[in-house]
Amino acid sequence: MILPRKLSTFFRSTARITAACLSVSLIALISSCGVYSFTGASIDPGAKTVNVHFIENKAPYVNPTLSQQLTDGLKQKITSQGGLAQVNSDEADYVFTGAITGYSTSTVAATDVENAATARLTITVSITFKSKPNPKNDFTQSFSRSADFNASQSLNEVQSQLTTDIDKQLIDDIFNRAFVNW
Repeated sequence: MILPRKLSTFFRSTARITAACLSVSLIALISSCGVYSFTGASIDPGAKTVNVHFIENKAPYVNPTLSQQLTDGLKQKITSQGGLAQVNSDEADYVFTGAITGYSTSTVAATDVENAATARLTITVSITFKSKPNPKNDFTQSFSRSADFNASQSLNEVQSQLTTDIDKQLIDDIFNRAFVNW
């Protein structure tokens, strides 16, 4: 009767050792791959700073709040999800510059020859990204996003909500291109 008790103790000890080894292995694997973020971002472990320059509005139609909204949103996303500190120096580990190059509306669907049923607001932004830790990740790219609205409404009626929605999408696209490498 002593044998089963010893086996039971042996198996409990083995299970604890196995669980401890798996935990240590998982931690070592995650930490060996650089900085891991649950957002999917891969930030160089030595990188601490980012400089997001003001994103100027150079579009033919200028929404007066769009530049500030886009710049602040990008800074917020990078500092909160990337763990980087915003600095005002081009010596930062990562530097973003850019401009809003397009802000336009177009007709998407018409009910008949004279009436539009759906209109679309499209915003395009050109971004240049410089990575001091890994210059091969540098890029210059245009990002464009759109949102549809009922054409019976004026742009002024829906502009605030549409630009907020489009900004979020553009910010995600820029962040993902820089730090998730899609």
